[in-house]
Amino acid sequence: MKHLLAWVGIYLFCGVAQAGPQIGVGVVYDYLDGDKTTYMKRVFNGGTSTAFVKVNILEIIYNEDGSYQEVPLKNQDSAQAKDGLMASPARLIVPANGVQGTRLLFMGNRDKERYFRVRFVPVVPEAEDEFAISAEEREEYKKERVAAGVKVLAGYGTVFFVRPKNTRYDTVIDDSASRYHLRNNGNTVLVIDDFKDCVAQKENDCKPTTKHHVKSGQSFAFDKEAGREYRFTLVEGSQKKTVEIKG
Repeated sequence: MKHLLAWVGIYLFCGVAQAGPQIGVGVVYDYLDGDKTTYMKRVFNGGTSTAFVKVNILEIIYNEDGSYQEVPLKNQDSAQAKDGLMASPARLIVPANGVQGTRLLFMGNRDKERYFRVRFVPVVPEAEDEFAISAEEREEYKKERVAAGVKVLAGYGTVFFVRPKNTRYDTVIDDSASRYHLRNNGNTVLVIDDFKDCVAQKENDCKPTTKHHVKSGQSFAFDKEAGREYRFTLVEGSQKKTVEIKG
């Protein structure tokens, strides 16, 4: 899932911020369980002025060679989007030090797991953006930004996993003396969370902590080194298991 990881994060537009909206979206990975169709995602604004945020959604389609493409969804702003993920509302007005939520609704085929890029992009509202404000309010907001010297709008990209309707977990582990190997034979993603590779009995002497998504049919493995300890949480949906391994 390293291709997914490469595109999760912050989108910055040129300049240096002095004031203005500063949004946050919490975690950058979200999962829709097989028995659910909706998910509430909240957007926080810790800035000094109102944030006008567009929610854009693309579907991530993987090819057999592991490459992928991001495909725009048709009619994602209306209930006519019958096969994919839509945000309601897709335009958020988040006051300073406030929070607003958007409901992510999946409609369509769930025979297999599906992946979506959800982008939260703050903008200076224009008439075509369909925010529920008047022309006078738009112009006033632009003047406030100029007066405050705001030159940056920072947005966030997240990854949204839609699990199959009939979710099945089947994790096969081969833990030998020299190597740990985990294979996902189920039909939905597994998460190797908070993976730590540390010097034995020295909890503060570790390599950077990592997170891994293991898709259906894929594996996660590492060679054990003498004098090192490995710790992580294996997440299978709502089930979590702490794993500790010595080299």
